[in-house]
Amino acid sequence: MTTDPAASIDPDALPKAEFAFPGALRDQLVAAILDGSKTATTGVLADYEHCGDDLPEAGSFAAVVDSDEHRVAVIEVTDVRLARLAEVDLAHAMDEGEGFTTLAEWRSAHEKYWHSPEMRQAMDDDTFTVDDTTVVVLQRFRLVADLR
Repeated sequence: MTTDPAASIDPDALPKAEFAFPGALRDQLVAAILDGSKTATTGVLADYEHCGDDLPEAGSFAAVVDSDEHRVAVIEVTDVRLARLAEVDLAHAMDEGEGFTTLAEWRSAHEKYWHSPEMRQAMDDDTFTVDDTTVVVLQRFRLVADLR
């Protein structure tokens, strides 16, 4: 008989998983994680590098935080891969749980976010932009604990 290693994890000891900036989008994404419809996410490699953050690794756990910085869930990373933005496929886009039915919808929403004043401020670059060659971090995860 095997036990789930997630059962013994202390959520307060885990690194935080922040989806978007605090506000309506984060609240939407967290709700999608909690209801199981969001099982993937995409980040820009340059953001990880700028912040000095390590890339997530398959098998690692993180505590999802809401807009108030409360730990509301634990996720386990199941897959991480790097790709050019032009290589993101529809299955990944749909698994992000935001209701995208085409890559064009997904790309438009993500470019709006990545080109936002908040993202440019976080990157310390008021001209930050992405294009087809931008390297992105494609991450898949599973919900292992709802902490609400």
